[in-house]
Amino acid sequence: MFIIEEHIYFWGFLVLPVLLLLFLSYVYWKKKTQKKFAEVRLFKKLAPEQSSFKSNLKFIVLSLGFACFVLALVNPKLGTKLETVKREGVDIVFALDVSKSMLAEDIAPNRLEKSKRIITEIINNLTSDRVGLVGYAGSAFPQVPITTDYASTKTFLQSMNTDMVSSQGTAISQALDLARSYYNDDDQTNKVLVILSEGEDHDGNAESMAEQAAEEGIRIYTIGVGTERGDPIPIRSDGRIQSYLKNDAGETVITKKDTETLQRIAEIGNGSYIDGASTSKAVDEILGELQKIEKTEFEAKQFADFKSKYQWFLGFGIFLVLFDILLLERKTAWIRRLNLFNERTKDED
Repeated sequence: MFIIEEHIYFWGFLVLPVLLLLFLSYVYWKKKTQKKFAEVRLFKKLAPEQSSFKSNLKFIVLSLGFACFVLALVNPKLGTKLETVKREGVDIVFALDVSKSMLAEDIAPNRLEKSKRIITEIINNLTSDRVGLVGYAGSAFPQVPITTDYASTKTFLQSMNTDMVSSQGTAISQALDLARSYYNDDDQTNKVLVILSEGEDHDGNAESMAEQAAEEGIRIYTIGVGTERGDPIPIRSDGRIQSYLKNDAGETVITKKDTETLQRIAEIGNGSYIDGASTSKAVDEILGELQKIEKTEFEAKQFADFKSKYQWFLGFGIFLVLFDILLLERKTAWIRRLNLFNERTKDED
Protein backbone atom coordinates (compact mmCIF):
# COMPACT_ATOMS: atom_id res chain seq x y z
CA MET A 1 0.00 0.00 0.00
CA PHE A 2 1.23 3.50 -0.73
CA ILE A 3 0.16 6.98 0.29
CA ILE A 4 0.81 10.44 -1.14
CA GLU A 5 2.11 13.01 1.34
CA GLU A 6 1.89 16.27 -0.65
CA HIS A 7 -1.04 16.15 -3.08
CA ILE A 8 -0.76 19.85 -3.90
CA TYR A 9 2.35 19.32 -6.02
CA PHE A 10 0.32 17.31 -8.55
CA TRP A 11 -0.58 20.72 -9.97
CA GLY A 12 2.96 20.73 -11.32
CA PHE A 13 1.86 18.36 -14.08
CA LEU A 14 -0.07 21.30 -15.58
CA VAL A 15 3.32 22.69 -16.67
CA LEU A 16 3.76 19.79 -19.12
CA PRO A 17 1.04 20.94 -21.58
CA VAL A 18 2.58 24.44 -21.46
CA LEU A 19 6.01 22.99 -22.27
CA LEU A 20 4.50 21.00 -25.14
CA LEU A 21 2.84 24.11 -26.54
CA LEU A 22 6.11 26.07 -26.32
CA PHE A 23 8.02 23.24 -28.00
CA LEU A 24 5.55 22.99 -30.87
CA SER A 25 5.70 26.77 -31.29
CA TYR A 26 9.49 26.57 -31.39
CA VAL A 27 9.42 23.76 -34.01
CA TYR A 28 6.99 25.76 -36.15
CA TRP A 29 9.14 28.90 -35.88
CA LYS A 30 12.29 26.91 -36.64
CA LYS A 31 10.88 25.34 -39.81
CA LYS A 32 9.46 28.63 -40.97
CA THR A 33 12.82 30.36 -40.48
CA GLN A 34 14.68 27.56 -42.24
CA LYS A 35 12.39 27.84 -45.25
CA LYS A 36 13.26 31.53 -45.49
CA PHE A 37 16.95 30.68 -45.41
CA ALA A 38 16.92 27.79 -47.92
CA GLU A 39 14.75 25.02 -49.35
CA VAL A 40 14.44 21.84 -47.29
CA ARG A 41 16.56 19.80 -49.71
CA LEU A 42 19.28 22.43 -49.81
CA PHE A 43 19.21 22.95 -46.06
CA LYS A 44 19.84 19.24 -45.52
CA LYS A 45 22.95 19.52 -47.65
CA LEU A 46 24.14 22.57 -45.72
CA ALA A 47 23.48 20.92 -42.35
CA PRO A 48 23.79 17.19 -42.98
CA GLU A 49 24.45 16.36 -39.31
CA GLN A 50 21.27 18.01 -38.00
CA SER A 51 18.78 15.43 -36.62
CA SER A 52 15.11 16.33 -36.17
CA PHE A 53 14.53 13.04 -34.35
CA LYS A 54 17.04 13.90 -31.63
CA SER A 55 15.44 17.30 -31.16
CA ASN A 56 12.12 15.60 -30.40
CA LEU A 57 13.88 13.02 -28.21
CA LYS A 58 15.51 15.77 -26.14
CA PHE A 59 12.10 17.32 -25.44
CA ILE A 60 10.63 13.95 -24.42
CA VAL A 61 13.56 13.23 -22.09
CA LEU A 62 13.33 16.69 -20.52
CA SER A 63 9.55 16.32 -19.99
CA LEU A 64 10.00 12.92 -18.34
CA GLY A 65 12.68 14.42 -16.10
CA PHE A 66 10.30 17.21 -15.05
CA ALA A 67 7.54 14.65 -14.35
CA CYS A 68 9.94 12.72 -12.12
CA PHE A 69 10.69 15.89 -10.14
CA VAL A 70 6.95 16.46 -9.62
CA LEU A 71 6.55 12.87 -8.38
CA ALA A 72 9.49 13.42 -6.03
CA LEU A 73 7.77 16.52 -4.61
CA VAL A 74 4.50 14.68 -3.86
CA ASN A 75 6.64 12.25 -1.85
CA PRO A 76 4.95 8.85 -2.34
CA LYS A 77 5.36 6.54 0.64
CA LEU A 78 5.21 2.77 0.57
CA GLY A 79 3.96 0.65 3.47
CA THR A 80 6.66 -1.87 4.24
CA LYS A 81 5.04 -3.89 7.02
CA LEU A 82 1.52 -5.16 7.67
CA GLU A 83 0.72 -5.48 11.34
CA THR A 84 -2.33 -6.37 13.43
CA VAL A 85 -3.48 -3.77 15.93
CA LYS A 86 -6.20 -3.63 18.57
CA ARG A 87 -8.86 -1.00 18.02
CA GLU A 88 -12.16 -0.06 19.61
CA GLY A 89 -15.21 0.99 17.67
CA VAL A 90 -18.39 -0.09 15.94
CA ASP A 91 -19.06 -1.49 12.49
CA ILE A 92 -20.97 1.05 10.40
CA VAL A 93 -22.45 0.15 7.01
CA PHE A 94 -23.78 2.96 4.82
CA ALA A 95 -26.56 1.97 2.41
CA LEU A 96 -26.81 4.59 -0.34
CA ASP A 97 -29.83 4.82 -2.61
CA VAL A 98 -28.62 5.23 -6.23
CA SER A 99 -32.00 5.05 -7.96
CA LYS A 100 -32.95 7.67 -10.58
CA SER A 101 -35.15 9.44 -8.03
CA MET A 102 -31.97 10.49 -6.21
CA LEU A 103 -31.22 12.85 -9.11
CA ALA A 104 -34.12 15.09 -8.08
CA GLU A 105 -32.91 18.58 -7.24
CA ASP A 106 -35.36 19.51 -4.48
CA ILE A 107 -32.30 19.54 -2.23
CA ALA A 108 -29.09 21.11 -3.58
CA PRO A 109 -27.22 20.06 -5.62
CA ASN A 110 -29.32 16.88 -5.80
CA ARG A 111 -30.29 14.08 -3.45
CA LEU A 112 -27.45 11.76 -4.42
CA GLU A 113 -24.68 14.34 -4.05
CA LYS A 114 -26.18 15.52 -0.78
CA SER A 115 -26.09 11.95 0.54
CA LYS A 116 -22.45 11.57 -0.52
CA ARG A 117 -21.53 14.74 1.35
CA ILE A 118 -23.22 13.50 4.51
CA ILE A 119 -21.43 10.14 4.37
CA THR A 120 -18.08 11.81 3.66
CA GLU A 121 -18.43 14.17 6.61
CA ILE A 122 -19.42 11.32 8.92
CA ILE A 123 -16.36 9.30 7.88
CA ASN A 124 -14.13 12.37 8.33
CA ASN A 125 -15.19 12.50 11.97
CA LEU A 126 -14.60 8.81 12.71
CA THR A 127 -11.41 7.59 14.36
CA SER A 128 -11.32 3.86 14.99
CA ASP A 129 -14.66 2.56 13.70
CA ARG A 130 -14.89 0.25 10.70
CA VAL A 131 -17.05 1.25 7.75
CA GLY A 132 -18.68 -0.48 4.79
CA LEU A 133 -20.64 0.75 1.78
CA VAL A 134 -23.66 -0.70 -0.03
CA GLY A 135 -25.46 0.69 -3.05
CA TYR A 136 -29.00 -0.13 -4.04
CA ALA A 137 -31.89 0.75 -6.32
CA GLY A 138 -34.14 -2.07 -7.60
CA SER A 139 -31.44 -4.42 -6.30
CA ALA A 140 -28.47 -4.03 -3.99
CA PHE A 141 -24.75 -4.44 -4.66
CA PRO A 142 -21.66 -4.43 -2.42
CA GLN A 143 -19.39 -1.43 -2.94
CA VAL A 144 -16.88 -1.51 -0.05
CA PRO A 145 -16.57 -4.33 2.53
CA ILE A 146 -16.07 -3.59 6.23
CA THR A 147 -12.73 -1.80 6.48
CA THR A 148 -10.72 0.79 8.38
CA ASP A 149 -9.45 2.31 5.13
CA TYR A 150 -11.44 5.54 5.13
CA ALA A 151 -9.62 7.03 2.13
CA SER A 152 -10.53 4.13 -0.18
CA THR A 153 -14.10 4.13 1.07
CA LYS A 154 -14.51 7.81 0.21
CA THR A 155 -12.96 7.24 -3.22
CA PHE A 156 -15.42 4.45 -4.04
CA LEU A 157 -18.25 6.55 -2.62
CA GLN A 158 -17.59 9.38 -5.06
CA SER A 159 -17.68 6.97 -8.00
CA MET A 160 -21.22 5.79 -7.20
CA ASN A 161 -23.93 6.92 -9.61
CA THR A 162 -27.42 6.05 -10.83
CA ASP A 163 -26.12 3.98 -13.76
CA MET A 164 -24.59 1.32 -11.51
CA VAL A 165 -27.83 -0.67 -11.22
CA SER A 166 -29.83 -1.73 -14.27
CA SER A 167 -32.97 -2.56 -12.29
CA GLN A 168 -34.52 0.72 -11.20
CA GLY A 169 -36.85 1.39 -8.30
CA THR A 170 -36.14 1.69 -4.58
CA ALA A 171 -35.93 -1.66 -2.81
CA ILE A 172 -34.76 -0.82 0.71
CA SER A 173 -35.28 -4.45 1.72
CA GLN A 174 -32.54 -5.48 -0.73
CA ALA A 175 -30.10 -3.09 0.95
CA LEU A 176 -31.08 -4.40 4.40
CA ASP A 177 -30.62 -8.01 3.31
CA LEU A 178 -27.18 -7.37 1.79
CA ALA A 179 -26.01 -5.26 4.74
CA ARG A 180 -26.79 -8.13 7.13
CA SER A 181 -24.08 -10.21 5.46
CA TYR A 182 -21.45 -7.48 5.94
CA TYR A 183 -20.94 -7.91 9.66
CA ASN A 184 -18.57 -10.49 11.10
CA ASP A 185 -20.29 -12.20 14.02
CA ASP A 186 -16.95 -13.56 15.28
CA ASP A 187 -15.80 -10.03 16.16
CA GLN A 188 -18.84 -9.42 18.37
CA THR A 189 -18.82 -5.73 17.47
CA ASN A 190 -21.84 -3.46 17.73
CA LYS A 191 -23.51 -3.17 14.34
CA VAL A 192 -24.91 0.02 12.83
CA LEU A 193 -26.66 0.47 9.49
CA VAL A 194 -27.20 3.98 8.11
CA ILE A 195 -29.67 4.17 5.21
CA LEU A 196 -29.68 7.29 3.03
CA SER A 197 -32.71 7.57 0.78
CA GLU A 198 -35.81 9.57 -0.09
CA GLY A 199 -37.72 6.69 1.49
CA GLU A 200 -39.84 5.41 -1.38
CA ASP A 201 -40.10 1.64 -0.95
CA HIS A 202 -41.34 -0.10 -4.07
CA ASP A 203 -41.30 -3.72 -2.90
CA GLY A 204 -42.97 -3.23 0.49
CA ASN A 205 -40.70 -5.66 2.36
CA ALA A 206 -38.47 -3.12 4.10
CA GLU A 207 -40.18 -3.31 7.49
CA SER A 208 -40.11 -7.11 7.72
CA MET A 209 -36.44 -7.13 6.68
CA ALA A 210 -35.71 -4.43 9.26
CA GLU A 211 -37.22 -6.69 11.94
CA GLN A 212 -34.85 -9.50 10.94
CA ALA A 213 -31.89 -7.13 11.03
CA ALA A 214 -32.90 -5.85 14.47
CA GLU A 215 -33.11 -9.42 15.78
CA GLU A 216 -29.49 -9.89 14.68
CA GLY A 217 -28.43 -6.89 16.74
CA ILE A 218 -28.18 -4.38 13.89
CA ARG A 219 -29.17 -0.86 14.89
CA ILE A 220 -30.71 1.04 11.96
CA TYR A 221 -30.57 4.78 11.38
CA THR A 222 -32.28 6.41 8.41
CA ILE A 223 -31.39 9.76 6.85
CA GLY A 224 -34.05 11.25 4.60
CA VAL A 225 -32.94 13.37 1.66
CA GLY A 226 -35.38 15.38 -0.41
CA THR A 227 -38.62 17.19 0.34
CA GLU A 228 -42.15 15.98 0.92
CA ARG A 229 -43.49 18.29 -1.80
CA GLY A 230 -41.30 16.38 -4.26
CA ASP A 231 -39.58 17.26 -7.51
CA PRO A 232 -39.33 15.88 -11.07
CA ILE A 233 -36.37 13.72 -12.11
CA PRO A 234 -34.21 15.57 -14.66
CA ILE A 235 -32.76 13.87 -17.73
CA ARG A 236 -29.48 15.57 -18.61
CA SER A 237 -27.35 15.66 -21.73
CA ASP A 238 -24.02 17.49 -21.89
CA GLY A 239 -24.70 18.87 -18.43
CA ARG A 240 -28.02 20.44 -19.40
CA ILE A 241 -31.55 19.38 -18.52
CA GLN A 242 -33.18 18.11 -21.72
CA SER A 243 -36.44 16.82 -20.21
CA TYR A 244 -37.92 15.13 -17.15
CA LEU A 245 -38.62 11.46 -16.52
CA LYS A 246 -42.15 10.42 -17.47
CA ASN A 247 -44.27 7.37 -16.65
CA ASP A 248 -45.99 5.06 -19.13
CA ALA A 249 -48.94 7.46 -19.33
CA GLY A 250 -46.66 10.26 -20.46
CA GLU A 251 -46.95 12.17 -17.19
CA THR A 252 -43.94 13.74 -15.49
CA VAL A 253 -42.86 11.66 -12.49
CA ILE A 254 -42.77 13.57 -9.19
CA THR A 255 -40.67 11.84 -6.53
CA LYS A 256 -41.36 12.73 -2.91
CA LYS A 257 -39.59 11.99 0.35
CA ASP A 258 -41.46 9.35 2.34
CA THR A 259 -40.59 10.36 5.89
CA GLU A 260 -43.05 7.95 7.50
CA THR A 261 -41.46 4.87 5.91
CA LEU A 262 -37.98 5.93 6.99
CA GLN A 263 -39.21 6.65 10.52
CA ARG A 264 -40.85 3.23 10.81
CA ILE A 265 -37.72 1.44 9.60
CA ALA A 266 -35.57 3.33 12.11
CA GLU A 267 -38.03 2.63 14.92
CA ILE A 268 -38.08 -1.09 14.14
CA GLY A 269 -34.27 -1.08 13.99
CA ASN A 270 -33.94 0.55 17.45
CA GLY A 271 -32.39 3.63 15.86
CA SER A 272 -33.72 7.02 14.85
CA TYR A 273 -34.70 9.03 11.79
CA ILE A 274 -32.59 12.06 10.81
CA ASP A 275 -33.55 14.79 8.35
CA GLY A 276 -30.79 15.23 5.76
CA ALA A 277 -31.75 18.76 4.69
CA SER A 278 -28.77 20.23 6.56
CA THR A 279 -25.48 18.37 6.12
CA SER A 280 -23.89 19.65 9.32
CA LYS A 281 -26.99 19.00 11.41
CA ALA A 282 -27.41 15.46 10.05
CA VAL A 283 -23.73 14.68 10.67
CA ASP A 284 -23.87 16.03 14.23
CA GLU A 285 -26.98 14.00 15.01
CA ILE A 286 -25.62 10.70 13.69
CA LEU A 287 -22.25 11.25 15.43
CA GLY A 288 -24.12 11.95 18.66
CA GLU A 289 -25.99 8.67 18.27
CA LEU A 290 -22.77 6.76 17.54
CA GLN A 291 -21.16 8.13 20.70
CA LYS A 292 -23.93 6.55 22.77
CA ILE A 293 -23.10 3.09 21.41
CA GLU A 294 -20.59 1.05 23.36
CA LYS A 295 -17.29 0.55 21.58
CA THR A 296 -16.05 -3.01 21.10
CA GLU A 297 -12.44 -4.11 20.76
CA PHE A 298 -11.48 -5.79 17.50
CA GLU A 299 -8.37 -6.64 15.54
CA ALA A 300 -7.50 -4.74 12.38
CA LYS A 301 -4.63 -5.14 9.98
CA GLN A 302 -2.92 -2.01 8.76
CA PHE A 303 0.30 -1.00 7.05
CA ALA A 304 3.01 0.51 9.22
CA ASP A 305 6.49 1.94 8.67
CA PHE A 306 5.70 3.96 5.56
CA LYS A 307 8.96 4.89 3.86
CA SER A 308 9.45 7.77 1.44
CA LYS A 309 10.30 6.79 -2.13
CA TYR A 310 10.94 10.28 -3.53
CA GLN A 311 14.66 9.47 -3.85
CA TRP A 312 13.99 7.14 -6.79
CA PHE A 313 12.10 9.78 -8.74
CA LEU A 314 14.59 12.51 -7.84
CA GLY A 315 17.53 10.37 -8.93
CA PHE A 316 15.89 9.30 -12.18
CA GLY A 317 14.88 12.92 -12.86
CA ILE A 318 18.48 14.12 -12.42
CA PHE A 319 19.69 11.31 -14.69
CA LEU A 320 17.24 12.32 -17.43
CA VAL A 321 18.22 16.00 -17.21
CA LEU A 322 21.93 15.13 -17.46
CA PHE A 323 21.17 12.80 -20.34
CA ASP A 324 19.27 15.60 -22.06
CA ILE A 325 22.23 17.96 -21.63
CA LEU A 326 24.71 15.43 -23.03
CA LEU A 327 22.40 14.41 -25.88
CA LEU A 328 23.46 16.36 -28.94
CA GLU A 329 21.12 17.18 -31.81
CA ARG A 330 23.63 15.83 -34.33
CA LYS A 331 23.07 12.51 -36.03
CA THR A 332 24.81 9.54 -34.45
CA ALA A 333 27.20 7.92 -36.88
CA TRP A 334 26.31 4.25 -36.31
CA ILE A 335 22.57 5.00 -36.25
CA ARG A 336 23.00 7.01 -39.44
CA ARG A 337 24.58 4.01 -41.12
CA LEU A 338 21.62 1.84 -40.10
CA ASN A 339 19.29 4.49 -41.58
CA LEU A 340 16.53 3.56 -39.07
CA PHE A 341 14.71 6.84 -39.48
CA ASN A 342 15.22 7.19 -43.26
CA GLU A 343 17.41 10.22 -42.78
CA ARG A 344 19.73 9.50 -45.71
CA THR A 345 19.03 11.39 -48.91
CA LYS A 346 19.36 10.13 -52.45
CA ASP A 347 22.42 12.31 -52.95
CA GLU A 348 24.18 10.49 -50.12
CA ASP A 349 23.52 7.21 -51.89
